Amino acid sequence: MSLKDKLIEDLKSSMKNKDSIRKNTITMVRAAIKQKEVDKRIELDDEQILEIISKQLKEKRNAIEDFEKGERQDLVDLTNKEIEILLEYLPKQLTEEEIKEIVSETIDEVNAKSMKDIGLVMKSVMSKVKGRADGNTVNKITRQILR
Repeated sequence: MSLKDKLIEDLKSSMKNKDSIRKNTITMVRAAIKQKEVDKRIELDDEQILEIISKQLKEKRNAIEDFEKGERQDLVDLTNKEIEILLEYLPKQLTEEEIKEIVSETIDEVNAKSMKDIGLVMKSVMSKVKGRADGNTVNKITRQILR
């Protein structure tokens, strides 16, 4: 079953179960998929759909910071539930230890010596961890190791 089909099935079941948070989250993902398909006049494959979900996950995480600054705990809780739902569609996320290992290996592979090489390291690492790690986390770990 493709990711698109799974989203449709989950949308139907969330409507039957009257799970409005799940329904709204899946609808948001499907709208982003449809928008990209219409804009580029192509049919997205699972990998491209995973990119869209990852991007929305990043946006949700950034939104939580803003909600916390505004002391809107209700929105923080809602957004955390949406993040949990989005994570169900992504591959299992890597732990910080696993990311450190991948970053260290990559630094050796590309012979990175200083912070000047961070772009090269990030590009290589992100292609290895596609959809399984947040770019901000990878960047933070890479900066710690390259110091």
